[in-house]
Order: sequence, then structure tokens, then C-alpha cells
Amino acid sequence: MDDQLYEALGRLAAREQRSISQQVIVILKEHLPRSMRHTNATEDFLALFATWKDDRPAEEIVREIRGSRKSGRRFEEVQ
Repeated sequence: MDDQLYEALGRLAAREQRSISQQVIVILKEHLPRSMRHTNATEDFLALFATWKDDRPAEEIVREIRGSRKSGRRFEEVQ
């Protein structure tokens, strides 16, 4: 561990009246659960359901999407 990090950790531990080891454990307990949270891609996707706001009718949106395509053909033959 680099000296500056160790010293900062020591100051934080002293302020919290803990040893450096105790402070490291507290930090790990506070931060690991957040970063290791299991995500469910399906739930994340469903949470987005109906969050897209557009006042245009569906037909107009579809026309715009289709109009922005470069080709109407899905696969092109390679020559």
C-alpha cells in the first residue's frame, strides 16, 4: 500500500477511534455489498418499461425509424 494512502487511512481511523485494521474492515463492509450487488438483466430491462416518452403516434415513430435505415434489404449478397 502506498504511504499516502496508508497515512490517510490512519488519519480516518484515528478520527473514528479505530485501528487501521478495524477501519479497513468497516470500509470494506460499507462498500463491497454495493459493488457486488447482483443484477438481474430482465428486471433491469422491465424497470425501463414505459419510461420512453414521445408524444408522437407509433406510426410516425415507425416511419422515422424505417426512413433512417440505409437499406431495406436485411442481407446483401457478397460478390
